[in-house]
Amino acid sequence: MATRVDDCGFWQVVWLEPEAVRPVAVDGPVQRVIDWAELPSTPPVDPRGFWSPLWEAAVAVALAHLLAVSGGMRVSVPEGPVAEAFRRAIDSLLPPGPPERHLVLAGPGLSAAITDIALAPRHSQTGEVWPCDAGAVVPLAANVWTYMAFNDDRRLVPAAYGMPAVVRRDDPPPLLPHSLFRPDGRVFLSTLERLAAVRQPWLRRIYDRVKDHPYMDPFA
Repeated sequence: MATRVDDCGFWQVVWLEPEAVRPVAVDGPVQRVIDWAELPSTPPVDPRGFWSPLWEAAVAVALAHLLAVSGGMRVSVPEGPVAEAFRRAIDSLLPPGPPERHLVLAGPGLSAAITDIALAPRHSQTGEVWPCDAGAVVPLAANVWTYMAFNDDRRLVPAAYGMPAVVRRDDPPPLLPHSLFRPDGRVFLSTLERLAAVRQPWLRRIYDRVKDHPYMDPFA
């Protein structure tokens, strides 16, 4: 009735055989759709100090969409987690020079004044992308978007006359990764090849370059 793929280096997946299964209605309460403001967030670094594979996959999907709407022009990104996740990829895949497009976070709890490219959350249950009036919208998994929008992992600089050095604090410093952030290259390629924009020569060249050199920056 199904095929399961389970490998230590890949995401687990199950494909149901369409001729062997059928949907059946069941009694019980309908699952409540979580409000945008209640969506959870996923930290970028796990307790071992490794980048979260959820972040690597989600950013890879968003990166493919970002390239597609960039038109091959340089894109600026806001400082903080967004820059840490996307700037290295932009430096590697798009031409150098001053930015001509601008990526801005858009979504619940943030200003709606977006005129260029919006990085907006995709609801984890419905698949809906946060509606906004930007010139172009790049969807990002909501659990990653929420962390980017509302968490600040920068270390605070001690203020003058602050807590004495001999006093122990009970709040641990934020986890720091062991390496630079790397989007998942396989997810990036599989997403890009499903977008109509990949037929454009400049974007096809990027696709072919990454496919032929899977360990190039920023994927290695």
